[in-house]
Amino acid sequence: MIPSVTEPSHAVFLSYASQDAEAAQKICEALRAGGIEVWFDKSELRGGDVWDRSIRQQIRECQLFVPVISAHTDARREGYFRREWKLAVDRTHDMSERVAFLVPVVIDDTSDSRADVPDRFREVQWTRLPGGETSPAFVDRVRRLLSPDSSAAPDPARSAGSAVVSGAPAPRRLIRRQRRVLYGAIVAVAVLALGYFGLERLRGSGVRAQGGASIAVLPLANESGEAKQQYFSDGISEDLITALSQFPGLKVIGRTSAFQFRDPKEGSRSIGAKLGVAHLLEGSVRRSGEIVRVSAELIDTTDGSTEWSEHYDRAYKDLFALQDEITRAVAGALRAKLLPGEHAAAQSERPPGGSLEAYNALLQGRFYFYRVTEADTRKAIESYTQAAQLDPRYALAWSELSKAWTGLGQAFLGGAPAQEAYAKAREAAERALALSPELAAAHVARGYLLRSADFNWRGAEAEFRRALALAPNDSEAKFRLGSQLAEFGELEPAIELTRQALATEPLRAVWYNWLAMYLLGLHGLDEAEQAVRKGIELQSAAPFNRFVLTMIEIQRGHVEAALAAAQQEPSGSWRDAALALTRQIGSDRSAADAALSTLIEEDDAGDFAYQIAEVYALRNDATKTFEWLERVWSQRDTDIGMLLFDPFILRYKDDPRFAAFCRKVGLTTPAEIQRRT
Repeated sequence: MIPSVTEPSHAVFLSYASQDAEAAQKICEALRAGGIEVWFDKSELRGGDVWDRSIRQQIRECQLFVPVISAHTDARREGYFRREWKLAVDRTHDMSERVAFLVPVVIDDTSDSRADVPDRFREVQWTRLPGGETSPAFVDRVRRLLSPDSSAAPDPARSAGSAVVSGAPAPRRLIRRQRRVLYGAIVAVAVLALGYFGLERLRGSGVRAQGGASIAVLPLANESGEAKQQYFSDGISEDLITALSQFPGLKVIGRTSAFQFRDPKEGSRSIGAKLGVAHLLEGSVRRSGEIVRVSAELIDTTDGSTEWSEHYDRAYKDLFALQDEITRAVAGALRAKLLPGEHAAAQSERPPGGSLEAYNALLQGRFYFYRVTEADTRKAIESYTQAAQLDPRYALAWSELSKAWTGLGQAFLGGAPAQEAYAKAREAAERALALSPELAAAHVARGYLLRSADFNWRGAEAEFRRALALAPNDSEAKFRLGSQLAEFGELEPAIELTRQALATEPLRAVWYNWLAMYLLGLHGLDEAEQAVRKGIELQSAAPFNRFVLTMIEIQRGHVEAALAAAQQEPSGSWRDAALALTRQIGSDRSAADAALSTLIEEDDAGDFAYQIAEVYALRNDATKTFEWLERVWSQRDTDIGMLLFDPFILRYKDDPRFAAFCRKVGLTTPAEIQRRT
């Protein structure tokens, strides 16, 4: 006979696949032992119209629906339990958001990011009961959900101040985002919850993979249905990276490299090998009514196993107070083990005035800035400006605004418009430093401005050094300091810093090209080729890659190899420059002259004056080389910074004009480099 439901208002409907009957039986017995009435059919294969009508009635009348999820349910594309699931989901459409009805249970290691279940199941708390072994906490949770007041209150497992450890893995993607202000809630909880708790388990797990104490935060995908909301999920991932980067000894992959794996089609082992990390951090954030849910999953890249997962469900209110609450809870749990001191940099992302709108505007600005087009840079400026206006004391917003104005002036403007952009960048940088002298981002912004606008090489170096002292794991500070040292001819420390930067940004293609250039300056041709080929592997169609490879082959004297590399450079001025260089070492002088003439004629804007000087250097025409270098300087082209590691220009390092020119532009002279070494 079909068990009857004597008190439907207090009943639990247990839905399972036949292969999971033993586990379902354990759950049923534990709930019944706790005084909870359970509808549990031991013959899932039973059928017929009467049986079907009874099932439908029980699902319509039960108070809680508990679907049992497992590898067995995943493997079955058809089954009566799927009809039960659909009926339960259909019933929720008529329910208030405040009613707790679905209570999914997972009895094995099936991941909620990949489980074959209705989407509605993903919007509520999952509980892990391995093999059906039911904890007293779960029984107590169900009992509270069945209480007379349960319809007037949220699920206790999702209420403010609770942290539910269910072991359920978290999907990589964000599930729906509604209002823009919700972004602040998600970041506030995710940065602390995922960052600190995940790191505790990571440190405890020891060094087992190729990356040692190392981690990459994979980007959360935008599933809002609106492409313009992409900044939302990208900003969350960035903040997780920032939070984790505060811990000494932990290698954290930077944004550019981690974001190469948006919607990855490869497994965790492959991703771990490419990024050189032992762990991946995945997560999700969801909002249901006034409850914000944060989930985290730590993956071991050696075998793809889930080492740790956790869920946090909190009320959506006073979000920064909520962040403080979680911070205190985490600090108490970790004590001095991982948090021996304050991690001020992790808190610097927060607007001091507590404005969620300002925080949201900052993150939207970052999204646009990373797209590196003039239009997007201007959009970034608008967003950063809005953030600074909403909270005038927001030092980080002023820092990012300064960088955006500098980038716009350097990359897209010239003449008076560029100077106007630099003036605005200067004002924003000074504002940031006045507000927060210890903010690393403010020093990076000022260093970037001093180098790009003022050609104040030493001033820029000092700012980058200060930024790195304040944020020792900051890959951008390492790279920029390295590039500054290279411009002073200090190539060995420049190479070391660039390699350190690449350790946490292993997919930053253009950085490999600059590493190759520094190695080329030391005549490390084989290492330089390895570096540039890595850049080509990462971005085969990007300009400049094969230009650097052409320079390497020219240094080797390999005419055919240099020509092949030049011809593979994408069409445009970089290809013309590479061909012009290559032709100078060939035997066809007319071809050499024609290639140089083409480059000069096409360079109306003067953007390739430095490369034209390189061509003249290869032609052994010192007079023309220095004439074109003077033109580079008159245009205030930042390419002038390559003087002391450019093997072609360095042909004239013993020419008195070279030392005089270095002094003129504020760079170190070859004699000074010699004395220093």
